[in-house]
Amino acid sequence: MKKPPSPPDFTDLFRKVMANNPEKFSEIVKAVPSGPSEPYLPWDKIRFKTPPEGLTREEWWLGMKFVRQQMQRKLPLVDKDGHHFTFALPDVVLKSVEEINRDTSGQIAISEQVTNPVTRDRYLVNSLIEEAINSSQLEGAATTRNVAKEMIRTGRSPRDRDERMILNNYEAMRFIGEIRNEKLTPDLIRHIHKIVTKGTLSNPDAAGRFQSADEVRIGVFTDTGLNLHEPPDARDLPERIERLCAFANGEADEGYIPPVLRAITLHFMIGYEHPFEDGNGRTARAIFYWSMLNQDYWLTEFIVISSILKKAPSRYARSYLYAEDENDLTYFHLYQIEVFQRAIKQLHVYLAEKMSELRRTQKSIAAAPSLFNPRQVAILEHALKSSNASFTAKSHKISHDIVYETARQDLMGLESLGLLIKERVGREFVWSPAKDLSERLRRLNERK
Repeated sequence: MKKPPSPPDFTDLFRKVMANNPEKFSEIVKAVPSGPSEPYLPWDKIRFKTPPEGLTREEWWLGMKFVRQQMQRKLPLVDKDGHHFTFALPDVVLKSVEEINRDTSGQIAISEQVTNPVTRDRYLVNSLIEEAINSSQLEGAATTRNVAKEMIRTGRSPRDRDERMILNNYEAMRFIGEIRNEKLTPDLIRHIHKIVTKGTLSNPDAAGRFQSADEVRIGVFTDTGLNLHEPPDARDLPERIERLCAFANGEADEGYIPPVLRAITLHFMIGYEHPFEDGNGRTARAIFYWSMLNQDYWLTEFIVISSILKKAPSRYARSYLYAEDENDLTYFHLYQIEVFQRAIKQLHVYLAEKMSELRRTQKSIAAAPSLFNPRQVAILEHALKSSNASFTAKSHKISHDIVYETARQDLMGLESLGLLIKERVGREFVWSPAKDLSERLRRLNERK
């Protein structure tokens, strides 16, 4: 990608207008709407649009920046030169935050598969696996989804660095769920990074360790070598990370910031601080999940943001650059809100499809509903779709987050009905669908 051009400097534009024609500034401000309801576009977009009659694009930008400055709220976080980051709350942000609050934190009407504790764990594991895979692929992991899912569900060891990256991300997401009620600390950030990067760094000693002052600071570069971001001096990291943790925990000297924007700001700031040699992006996204769960947005655990980020990595990168160029995080907030809302819709579509599949399967096994628990229904659902499917007690245990003996009993129960066939492979038993599974289910139905 190309680095977007920096916007014209507000102070320089203001001085130029005032020096040439002081009355012009009043005309510029009048030509710009009040602000909150207008699209909050960066200079990179504005420079291609037609300005109001009588204004140059630069004068139009001057008016926009003047109006936006009246809306800006100061964050207790600063750039590497000590200038505060800011954000605004245009109408589009306020509306979206309200929708996210409604859709991810309250007592909402959502699929029984999420609220039912029996099936909840299955879909949680699926979501964690999807986020782990997509977050790793966003950072360059080349392993396919099917291979990655097979590795996690069977519990086998990763074969290469790419598989290790995905397994690390999965374990990190599980860890985030476990520590959601803990405060964020520098040690916790380091621990999350250590989980994320275990066995994947060219310098293994860098896992779980902030860069030090005697090291070459690692920035952000494109594949062609273009420098996109130079992070703050490593000597300042301890103080900066402490300040970031205070913000994350709501302990900083600050005005009100909507919880969703707090989480998104953390996502941005971990990327901006870039405290580690590698793995900063994966760590930033993990901490975003921690913040959302810590602030009681419980449905976030089921939401996969990296699959959307992965589809447009340049947009993701530009949202960082727009925000950094002006110290205005509104650009990053807007993009991440869009991503999060799309991920929420994606989840609802996914759950609706799964509910339809479940109902179709339940019709096939309607012969004796008391014979099958929801986990066995899931096995049969998968077996009907894939005659080459295979199941082990270990893979079933991981998929549904249950104990080993419960997993074994589920599989043996289906085997006893002739729906699964068991064979020994190496040191473990593997169950596969009966070749005439549909017919056997039909016969069970006729016996009813």
